[in-house]
Amino acid sequence: MQPAKIFRGPLSVMLAVASFAVAQPAPAGAIDPPTVAVPRYSDPKARLERPDLPAGRIVKWATGDDYPPFHYIDADGQPAGFAVDLARAICSELKIACTLQAWRWDALLDTIDKRQADVILAMAKPTPEIRARFAMSERVHQTPARFVARNEAAPKDVTPEALGGKTIAVVAGSAHEAFLKAYFPQSRLKPFDKADAARAAVKDGQADLAFGDAVSLAFWLNGTASGGCCSFAGGPYIDARYFGEGVGALLRPGDEKLRQAIDYALQRLDESGAFAEIYLKHFPVGIW
Repeated sequence: MQPAKIFRGPLSVMLAVASFAVAQPAPAGAIDPPTVAVPRYSDPKARLERPDLPAGRIVKWATGDDYPPFHYIDADGQPAGFAVDLARAICSELKIACTLQAWRWDALLDTIDKRQADVILAMAKPTPEIRARFAMSERVHQTPARFVARNEAAPKDVTPEALGGKTIAVVAGSAHEAFLKAYFPQSRLKPFDKADAARAAVKDGQADLAFGDAVSLAFWLNGTASGGCCSFAGGPYIDARYFGEGVGALLRPGDEKLRQAIDYALQRLDESGAFAEIYLKHFPVGIW
């Protein structure tokens, strides 16, 4: 557990509901980076009012300590990651004082009950148990599932019919395997105990494709382990029954004004482009 860090002042997609912005191209004469779709989870047509929070309230945030790039401890021993930067931006938008503390996962969800935190912003998927225990803000992240294939053998079409007879590497017992069994019954599944083994199977030619978490796959594709072998095939899958509905900030059920304030701030960060800036800092590789 790390000591609290105080920050003040300015900061220098459920299924088809999420909209997307695309990163702007580089100036003329520069090498254009690949375009990266940035999800927008707030409703652009909604006009949220900013709730009045009690004057002088210091909002205590809690996050996890070991799940990069979402939240982790940096080389200086301080909380870092997407969740930390987003919490800081929300507090800046609301012009409120905040603290943030990183916790081990086995203690994180108890911090609100124990009055050690007002808000938990971490990759805590909203299970029925979590929904019964906490209120939740608008989504801040959702991880789609995607296929990858070797560059020279990428299928032109990624449909159940086109992948009939193809061998697909996937983690055994995962939601991704269950999804394939339901929607790609004509494919041959090759289950592995670990995600890195499933990815290696595609690289080594033991499987035609791999299917899994788009964030992990994106960082693998752009890292040294893949050796540049592969690329995404087809588009993202975000079926909430298998892959969840995305994560938001968790609060105690009675803290309605704070929840509304966080939703208001998230919409403002979407509109100003600040959310896109934070997103691209931590997810420079497109997952959508």
